[in-house]
Amino acid sequence: MTYLEQIQNDLKRAMLNRENDKMRTLRLLLSKLREKKIELIRDLQESDELGVLKKAAKERQDSMQTYAAAGRNDLAEVEKQELLIIQSYLPAELDDAALETIVRQAIVQTGAATPGDLGKVMSASMKALAGRADGRRVQEIVKKLLGV
Repeated sequence: MTYLEQIQNDLKRAMLNRENDKMRTLRLLLSKLREKKIELIRDLQESDELGVLKKAAKERQDSMQTYAAAGRNDLAEVEKQELLIIQSYLPAELDDAALETIVRQAIVQTGAATPGDLGKVMSASMKALAGRADGRRVQEIVKKLLGV
């Protein structure tokens, strides 16, 4: 079952159960997935769908931080609830130990030795991770291992 199908089924259940917050978020996700399908002019592949979901989650995280910094905790809470719903569709992220192992392999693969090689290591690491970790976490580990 694709993410699109799963979200559509969950939307139907949310409508039957009158879960307004969940309905709003799922409708938003469906809209973004349809927009991506139109943009690409083809059916979405799993990687396309996953990219849309990750982008939506990142938008929620950024908005949540912005609202919290502005003292709008009510809006930050709404964003947090939406983020939790979106994250339920995303694959689980790797823990720090697994991330560090993959980054070490990327360092060996690229032959990186200096802090100037950060970009090469990041590129190789993100390819190997294929969306299973946030870029910020990966960057922190790369910096730590390269001594930046």
